[in-house]
Amino acid sequence: MILKIAGMFRRRFFPNEYEKNAKIWFANDGDFTHRMEYDELNSHSVVFDLGGYKGQWASDIYSKYLSKVYVFEPATKFYQAISNRFKNNDAIKVFDFGLGSKNSTETIYLSADASSIHRKTDKAETITIKQFDTFVAENNIDSIDLLKINIEGGEYDLLEHTIATGYIGKVKNVQVQFHNFVPNAAARMKGIQENLKKTHELTFQYHFIWENWKLK
Repeated sequence: MILKIAGMFRRRFFPNEYEKNAKIWFANDGDFTHRMEYDELNSHSVVFDLGGYKGQWASDIYSKYLSKVYVFEPATKFYQAISNRFKNNDAIKVFDFGLGSKNSTETIYLSADASSIHRKTDKAETITIKQFDTFVAENNIDSIDLLKINIEGGEYDLLEHTIATGYIGKVKNVQVQFHNFVPNAAARMKGIQENLKKTHELTFQYHFIWENWKLK
């Protein structure tokens, strides 16, 4: 599911590194091994899925660990599909907005799982972004066991925000896909990674594909 659309774009900029990492990722069956292997998760755990798309990852995580999952999907078509998919499951809560560094409205350009506010396509809609720390405070979420982030460029603002507020120290695992089409992506990614090292340790990393940071 991942990499097929975004991969064509990324190869133009990092052909050797991206191709190499993608081959290793697929050889290791990364979507079904690395992204699913969290022995500490259980039915009491809180999982955030930022960028829910069709809800498959949320479904797989719930099926394996029975955790409480919060799914954030601001694109109307995908939100409606996910909401309908989990309408009889009280453990999976679906929200029709994204989380970011501030409250805002944005234009999202639709392209399946590569829909983004940073890359224009012929189809677009207005979406709502809510401030991350406000949402967790209003919902009394003291900690997050697994924060999965695949928000097509929005990961930079979000992670810089959680680091600046200190909430990152309450996130036990950060599973993130960085995207290289954002201005200064490599430098911003490096800055975030350096800050994550202060509170977390790297458990796996495939540059611009997926990586995970676990709380020390």
